[in-house]
Amino acid sequence: QVQVAESGGGLVQVGGSLRLSCAASGRTVYLYAMAWFRQAPGKDRELVSSIRWPNGGTYYADSVKGRFTISRDIRQYTTYLQMNSLQPEDTAVYYCAVQRVGESAYGTFGQGTQVTVSS
Repeated sequence: QVQVAESGGGLVQVGGSLRLSCAASGRTVYLYAMAWFRQAPGKDRELVSSIRWPNGGTYYADSVKGRFTISRDIRQYTTYLQMNSLQPEDTAVYYCAVQRVGESAYGTFGQGTQVTVSS
């Protein structure tokens, strides 16, 4: 089993920045990728960004390209999401997720952290 814990959400004004962190623990030796999803009220959960473990390959949703940056600390089994130029449409609960080797999808999600962008 792998567990994840997010931190770093909060309230920020339009154009501001936040950095989310997600630490994985447990059977991290089988880690294949980590990702950030978000879910806004009344909307489906969407994949925001992901990073492969350990080669570092990344993915970004079109809506965040050029504004968000995902990174990882291999030794700490931690991933970060640097969010710049935040907009009201970025308001959502952000979830960290883990995909383990052999899994076809992200099978472990954290509790989520609220990000609110005020205009």
